[in-house]
Amino acid sequence: MHGRALANALRRATSSRAESSAPVLNRLWSRNQQTQAASDDSSLLEVDVVPYSTHRIDSPGTTVNTTKAELQQFFETMYRMRRMEIAADMMYKAKYIRGFCHLYDGQEAVLVGMEAALTFKDSIITSYRDHCTHLGRGGSVLEVMAELMGKANGATKGLGGSMHMYKVENHFYGGCGIVGAQVPLGAGLGFAHKYRKDGSVAITMYGDGAANQGQIFEAFNMAALWDLPVLFVCENNHYGMGTADYRGAKSAKYFTRGDYMPGIKIDGMDALAVKNGVAYAKEYAVANGPIILEMDTYRYHGHSMSDPGSTYRTRDEISSMRQLRDPIERIRSLLLNNELLDTAELKKIEKAIKKEVDSAVEEAKAGPLPKEEMLWKNIYKDTLGMHMRGRDSKTKIKLT
Repeated sequence: MHGRALANALRRATSSRAESSAPVLNRLWSRNQQTQAASDDSSLLEVDVVPYSTHRIDSPGTTVNTTKAELQQFFETMYRMRRMEIAADMMYKAKYIRGFCHLYDGQEAVLVGMEAALTFKDSIITSYRDHCTHLGRGGSVLEVMAELMGKANGATKGLGGSMHMYKVENHFYGGCGIVGAQVPLGAGLGFAHKYRKDGSVAITMYGDGAANQGQIFEAFNMAALWDLPVLFVCENNHYGMGTADYRGAKSAKYFTRGDYMPGIKIDGMDALAVKNGVAYAKEYAVANGPIILEMDTYRYHGHSMSDPGSTYRTRDEISSMRQLRDPIERIRSLLLNNELLDTAELKKIEKAIKKEVDSAVEEAKAGPLPKEEMLWKNIYKDTLGMHMRGRDSKTKIKLT
């Protein structure tokens, strides 16, 4: 890694360092469920998080309430996401998965903390790094793995692949393959929430590599003009493909990029800091309009499976991040240090999740391919007796 970037990363790490046998769930809790858990669970904890950096807004508090049940849920969900992405890596190398594939391991705290502050009535739209977003919105490991393999039992029936997963019933609108193009769409989702007066917000997620695009600033401007309830979430994993953030942006303080809009920088490797910051931002956005959240996070894999991830940074940098800031290990430490779970109980959870992911992989492998008719489904309302040419000039397929 470039010396400057590594020094900054380790400085952040140093400043941020703080000291069941039941089936594991496939979805995160809504905020209401956490409130109920807090009232039911006697192990209410207060945890201090790293101070937030802010722009044109007061800072959220740095003491976060949590419970044993919530911490255990965070651990389970992030560990499931991690194992799923590791399985996707293995299946890609085994050629069960083809094409583009962008993995999320390392960034799990962003989604887990964010979902803890939201409900499924809030809308989310994101980039092509969307496997774990689908999981967080109530999807299953099987749906993700089957979609990656192009199977009919996948998240989008095998038609979307890695970059195009959706769960519209829970207001997850993708999975967008064009860099930055989801941001104006997210502003539109915010417009819909305001039009309906439903008290919900739209989350539009993008990376530091997309943050310099003009369409993003156009979306900022329109959202601010109309006071739309939008959280513009920049997942700053510090590399736009292979370019370090400070080399690609004159100012890498993305939370200040809204100028006239407020912004907050959050430790994106700490699920509790994310939960607290997003809850604060949602309350602001519903009452006042858009806000930018910069999540300071890190991806362990390269940009995509075609990127080894070690030509523009060192293996020592990645190892340092794992040791100092890993989001799963942070929650593990809270559970162990507060004697909420012991090592054997955590190992049991890990074993159950590994089995769940392995089973999903095998079921996805055995899943059916989409039917031939799916090639032209949703194209013509009335086919008017048309025929489609097959793989050779002699083959004609009547559209139905």
